[in-house]
Amino acid sequence: MKKLFSQVSTLRFQALFVGLFLLLLSNPLSAQEEAAEATPDLGGDPVAGKQLFNQNCAACHALNRKMTGPALANVETRLYEEEGLDKEWLYSWIRNSAGMIASGDAYANKIYNEYNGAAMTAFPTLSNADIDNILAYTAAPPPAPAVVAAVPGGEVPAGGQVGGISNEVILGALALVFGLLVVMLILVNNTLRRIAEANGVEMVKAQAEKRTPIWKAFAQNQFLVFCTVIALLLGSAYGAYSWMSQIGVDQGYAPVQPIHYSHKIHAGDNKIECKYCHSSARVSKHSGIPSLNVCMNCHKSIYEYKGNPEGPSAEDLANGYTNEFYTKEIKKLYKAVGWDEENQKYTGESQPVEWVRIHNLPDFAYFNHSQHVTVGKIECQTCHGPVEEMEIMYQYSPLTMGWCINCHRETEVQVADNGYYEKIHAELSKKYGVDKLTAAQMGGLECGKCHY
Repeated sequence: MKKLFSQVSTLRFQALFVGLFLLLLSNPLSAQEEAAEATPDLGGDPVAGKQLFNQNCAACHALNRKMTGPALANVETRLYEEEGLDKEWLYSWIRNSAGMIASGDAYANKIYNEYNGAAMTAFPTLSNADIDNILAYTAAPPPAPAVVAAVPGGEVPAGGQVGGISNEVILGALALVFGLLVVMLILVNNTLRRIAEANGVEMVKAQAEKRTPIWKAFAQNQFLVFCTVIALLLGSAYGAYSWMSQIGVDQGYAPVQPIHYSHKIHAGDNKIECKYCHSSARVSKHSGIPSLNVCMNCHKSIYEYKGNPEGPSAEDLANGYTNEFYTKEIKKLYKAVGWDEENQKYTGESQPVEWVRIHNLPDFAYFNHSQHVTVGKIECQTCHGPVEEMEIMYQYSPLTMGWCINCHRETEVQVADNGYYEKIHAELSKKYGVDKLTAAQMGGLECGKCHY
């Protein structure tokens, strides 16, 4: 009877696993039917027009808002209905706006005066077909494709689908499999116990022998107690020394700034050179905090973040670094400088931004950025680490005295085509036969070089 019951149970479990396997292999039917709708005839290809728009127009124009130039959504229809202008007028305006203004065209001069005499760039290389495609895009921009961020290891973020099966179904199936395994193990354990009892096997629990507690044995050994006390004293002294040595060392410090600034996007994705923003590092002791007008050189036109062409990474999504997040930070910049987006002008109502300093040397230590950047030709990443990969800027190096001294001992000074060092190198080579020059050989280890 027991054998029959076991066989029936086995068959039941096999049927469950086969059913689960078929469930995972089958693709669920879509809840919505795909309907192919004919694209209206817009006189051009909006998909090709989007690419042309981004290449030629997006720096000064947006579809639904005023920027350096007017909004371009449905521009062809608006000009025809409101101004009585046809597509031929647009062809002429796009290819030679300055010529249209000079010819006395009424609407061309109206636009020119409305935007404070800022003439539109001429695009003589655009064909009629290219302009038709751009106008088709402004009339009916194609919807952006749904982007599912790739996750290392082949996984897909929550809400994504794999092979037509949602993640919730897969997780539910896995939970069911683990539940069945637990039930099977419990049944197997109970079956083995019954078999053992039926065959006269007694389940004997081992009893621990009474032994002397380890703490008591340790206390009775005076030599072991003495060695332990000495080790604890030495360890405590070393720990206290190590802790006190780290006072003022802020390696890894990454404060939250009032406006989130991503070096990864600016220096990494967009390849902006460090000294474009930190220009004083070339000629000054300090690298300086860039003034907000430097930011506005680009952000007058870049009013929203449209994301990396490859899509956001899983790490960025987990940390909330979405396109909307970065766009909100740009709005904080506008508020600080007093920029009126709608009218494209400054209001004069600015607010200070209280940036939090990250790198801070003691007052008794002297460091000159221009000496290292301009004369020494040292890259910023040597001290500040891979800034182009940092979403949040942090202190990469310890900036301790020992760290600086090791750099002075090991780093070879670039003397080739460097007028600052030519005479020094020539004298050292003539007198001491020095071929390779380091800062240490030029007195870089003297106390007075770095301490007042």
